[in-house]
Amino acid sequence: MSIDLTVVLLLLALAIVMFAVNRPRMDAVALLMLVALPFTGVVTVGEALQGFSDPNIVLIAALFVLGDGLVRTGVARGLGDWLTRTAGSNETRLVILLMLVVCGLGATMSSTAVTAIFIPVALRIAHSTGSSAEQLMMPLSFAALISGMTTLVATAPNLVVNSELISFLHRHGDETATGFHFFSFTPFGVPILILGIAYMLFARRWLPKSTGSEAASLLSRPRLEDWVKRYELADRELRVRVAEGSPLAGQTLDSLRFRKTCGMHILAIERRSRLLQPTAKTVLQHDDILFLDLFGAHFDAQALQEKYAVELLPLSGHYFTDRTQEIGMAELIVTADSELVGTTVTDARFRSKYGLTVIGLRRGATALSRGLEDERLKVGDTLLVIGLWKALQNAPTRGRDFVIVGLPAEFDDILPVADKALHAVVCLALVVVLMVSGVIPNVQAALLGCLLMGLLGCVNLESAYRAIDWKTIVLIVGMLPFSTALQRTGGVDLAADALRAITSGSGDYGVLAMLFAITALLGMFISNTATAVLMAPVALGV
Repeated sequence: MSIDLTVVLLLLALAIVMFAVNRPRMDAVALLMLVALPFTGVVTVGEALQGFSDPNIVLIAALFVLGDGLVRTGVARGLGDWLTRTAGSNETRLVILLMLVVCGLGATMSSTAVTAIFIPVALRIAHSTGSSAEQLMMPLSFAALISGMTTLVATAPNLVVNSELISFLHRHGDETATGFHFFSFTPFGVPILILGIAYMLFARRWLPKSTGSEAASLLSRPRLEDWVKRYELADRELRVRVAEGSPLAGQTLDSLRFRKTCGMHILAIERRSRLLQPTAKTVLQHDDILFLDLFGAHFDAQALQEKYAVELLPLSGHYFTDRTQEIGMAELIVTADSELVGTTVTDARFRSKYGLTVIGLRRGATALSRGLEDERLKVGDTLLVIGLWKALQNAPTRGRDFVIVGLPAEFDDILPVADKALHAVVCLALVVVLMVSGVIPNVQAALLGCLLMGLLGCVNLESAYRAIDWKTIVLIVGMLPFSTALQRTGGVDLAADALRAITSGSGDYGVLAMLFAITALLGMFISNTATAVLMAPVALGV
């Protein structure tokens, strides 16, 4: 064994130990190896950094963006809603559909992202049906992992192995080699999925069983309906349409003075299917739908209808919780150095400053929802405010008089571009068709899909950069030089010879079984992506 090989193996062993103890984190370990390997002289700095120009690295990044497009447009959440409606309370059907949906979606996006999307879905199903959260979460995890076996792009190790295969074939004279195709993994993944579903239906009976209330506690954050009940807001909702000929048309909100004359707040205005944030200078138009909060003790809806010629619209009975994509709530605490201390809710001018309306106040365990206008605020008061989500997100940056201490669970479900779901599906379908047909390289197809999603408004540059899991990218790039180093120093041949010697006389199946066992064992302690980088050259060497 040469000195170069000894040094490379020592570095590899050090990396594996750090991966196993998770100190430092995996991408930091990869960066350390990226810096250390050129000092051995086995690879140059340029060769160590070559992974950043690898088409498969770009493809992995592009797939993260495509997955984000499905999340932002609500395609993923729509699948979860369909799952809830279709499965009902039948637990067997629920487990089967959950695993099929998760695996199907995971075939085109990161399994980690799919898991993150469906965790709250599974918890809510457990809460609403009384099912055990554990007996849904374990099948969810299995299905997300199995999804990586269904298509070429379903998980990073598939792409790493494919890249090594193509490089190997090119080195051995096959310059036209394309490696695996999009569905090359499917004949293996589908049977494993079927077996996984059958096993889960059989084995989940031995998983711990929690109650629906325990599943609800896992969601931890309150829901809007919880605040509606706590602050007794259900009977304060009113929606009216400004009819043709109404004296409200052409009037500014400031001139109408609804708060003083009628005891109500205009929380939002729907105009041509868009929800607007009302301001003092907003001019009402015919067909505007007004979302009203009735804070006054006595209110006569019939008198309002007759006076202003408005049309009363049907109520949801849940204080606007049917519009959680646009309208949200938050709890704020008045801080000790706040200028709000000693002022009344009216004088605080939340509407003009922050675009929010105070609809509830809590002091200790007592929650108040009426008669707040002249209530003087004290340090530690908890205010419940309502407004458009954009206003709630911007509020902390526009003042230091309060701290947001509570956002509802619905905040995580906001879909920035819910009206672009069809566009996202079409873009993804186009990418899959291009990859399957092989008309253009996979990475080019994925980048084309990203650009189309950006052009159609499914994603923007900021969300695209946030969507990419840079830790995964750095991990793969940092570990790729080990493949080159081990090949040049004879490490790959040494490992292949040792494997052949161990499996001598056992045939191809024996070799495959040993490769499988070693890879699985190594994958228990280090990242599956790093395992693929290390084991693919050994398999090709054999």
